[in-house]
Amino acid sequence: MAESIADTLIPVTIVTGFLGAGKTTLLNRILKEDHHHRIAVIENEYGEAGIDDDLLVHSEAEQIVSMNNGCICCTIRGDLSRILTKLRIQREKGESKFDWVVIETTGLADPGPVAQTFFMDDVVAAFFRLDGVVTVVDAMNGDATLDQQPEAQAQVGFADRILVSKTDLVDEEKAKALEERLRAMNPHADMRRVNMGDCPVDVVIDIQGFNISDVLNVAPDFLTGAHKHHHSDEISSFLYESDRPFDPQRFEHYFMSLLSVYGQDLLRYKGILYLQGADREIVLQGVHMTAGTQAFGPWEGSPKSRIVFIGRNLPKEALIKGLDACLC
Repeated sequence: MAESIADTLIPVTIVTGFLGAGKTTLLNRILKEDHHHRIAVIENEYGEAGIDDDLLVHSEAEQIVSMNNGCICCTIRGDLSRILTKLRIQREKGESKFDWVVIETTGLADPGPVAQTFFMDDVVAAFFRLDGVVTVVDAMNGDATLDQQPEAQAQVGFADRILVSKTDLVDEEKAKALEERLRAMNPHADMRRVNMGDCPVDVVIDIQGFNISDVLNVAPDFLTGAHKHHHSDEISSFLYESDRPFDPQRFEHYFMSLLSVYGQDLLRYKGILYLQGADREIVLQGVHMTAGTQAFGPWEGSPKSRIVFIGRNLPKEALIKGLDACLC
């Protein structure tokens, strides 16, 4: 079978989570495990002097690059592009050997701009693909952190997979309540309880969170009934569905306007579009103000639009009315 373009790109995983959630312990575990992957780790700390690099295990199979001159979510995005390009060139010359990249963000980072790098930076997008965003949540302090830190809520909203750590330090009732809250914030993310010191690499890499196949299975949890939600979290999600087609021009105009107004608060959105005149599924996927569409295969069954929105304080009813106005 011919190799696709996606198969030739270097996969990248973003690992995020608030301060103390267990990201460094997780990476140490991955670096020590005999998993036959060669992983380059890019880790970022906020401040001039880093210490996480001293805590990480070093071996010949992995390369660790530290970025300490700012938060990876803002000014350092250009540095991320340059470091990825440098690693790629070293790899092509045989000076560095790796088949996967893991980016650990600072605990204070919104991972959205990091994810955008893989769509907005043409040099990066030509050689790397984003496999997924993994968010670590501390079961012991998770509720308080989500109550007090908007960055922690954004990290949950962006997640393709949520790893709940330190469940051994809380009772089952508290652990289940936190998981229920996380599912209400981001129903599409896979969730697992993990012991960071005994965590296999396959819970972090190759989760295919940004693959078309993942988009085609839009938010299956929405179909099993509503989640209970007793917290006033800024991050929430909703599913838009319609069996009427969108007028392509009206939809494009409205969606571009939507992104210009709410783009910073739209953490993730993905789904299938039923467009008038199109004889196949159209995949929509985006992060913040960066959106893209791609034609997929012919419809199986009745055509239907299904789009998941995950964001901060989204005006759900207004967005639904706007989308409805684009229908034929």
